Amino acid sequence: MAILAVGWQAGLGMLSTALPTSQAVASGTAGTTSSATSSSGSSSAPSASAAPSASTAPAPAPAPAAPTVADGTYDGAVVNTRYGTVQVQAVISGGQIADVIAVKLTDADRRSVSISNAVAPMVHDEVLAAQSAHVANISGGTYTTQGYLQSLQAALDAAGFTG
Repeated sequence: MAILAVGWQAGLGMLSTALPTSQAVASGTAGTTSSATSSSGSSSAPSASAAPSASTAPAPAPAPAAPTVADGTYDGAVVNTRYGTVQVQAVISGGQIADVIAVKLTDADRRSVSISNAVAPMVHDEVLAAQSAHVANISGGTYTTQGYLQSLQAALDAAGFTG
């Protein structure tokens, strides 16, 4: 209750300083009964101050129209990593990343194949959730993750996708 009263009083102080002097004095010296003043003062004063400031504030500028991205499948760049090459395709549908297809994943040895097969689905899910190639690196699969995301970013750039 004390915090509410302090906040209300602070808001009233701001209201008094924001209003022209004649109105501020008039609102402080109203000749109504105390019950009418407290009910109108506690509920009317804050909403009265919020309404004029909201209506007098300039309307925000409309957001620029999002560029339209043609639906389709876009090839990413072939990215060379320490453990082999990585390439993905981005599938764009309805202006969003609908899918990412791993065309080639690291394959220098069985271990890199195993890591790529484990990491690629995780990166895939992160990309779809974020709708971007800007996602966190998957620990234990740094080279695969970085190659995947670089290739994906090239595909998104080719599509004109900025999401």
